[in-house]
Amino acid sequence: MNLPNKLTMFRIFLIPVFIIFMKLPIEAGNIIALIIFIAASLTDTADGYIARKYNLVTDFGKFMDPLADKLLVCSAMILFVETGQLASWIVIIIISREFIISGFRLIAVDNGIVIAASMWGKVKTVCQMVMIITLIWNLPFYWFFVLQQILIYASLILTVVSLVDYLVKNKQVLSGKK
Repeated sequence: MNLPNKLTMFRIFLIPVFIIFMKLPIEAGNIIALIIFIAASLTDTADGYIARKYNLVTDFGKFMDPLADKLLVCSAMILFVETGQLASWIVIIIISREFIISGFRLIAVDNGIVIAASMWGKVKTVCQMVMIITLIWNLPFYWFFVLQQILIYASLILTVVSLVDYLVKNKQVLSGKK
């Protein structure tokens, strides 16, 4: 297993650790969860950069890297439904998109096609990660609340745009054509 794939697996390992610290009823828990989430998010940037720069792109990485992102982001968003920081309908739309794309990728693999993350998917993921960072940090200022709301709805819009982009660019997968 190469370094980018190890970083992806490390990100997956950090998810339960992140959840544990988010659930601790002390302020230090949130601070540590914030650090863990930022570290996990940075491994996403690092593994992609290293994989492309050193020609270490693998089918495993093309599949597992987006999955690791989905697991990390969806775990955090579900926690924010519990705290009331995110509306459940928003999280349902975002998670539904992730299931649709994952299913789409499985159909593609059956047809011998590996679908890498698109630019819209990457922008969506970055927006969601920044949104989650602001929700964890949760500063008690009105302007910060406005920023959180902008990021929540930008994430939602980018989720839908990236779904449409994947489906349009890869419609041959559904028809069974390569």
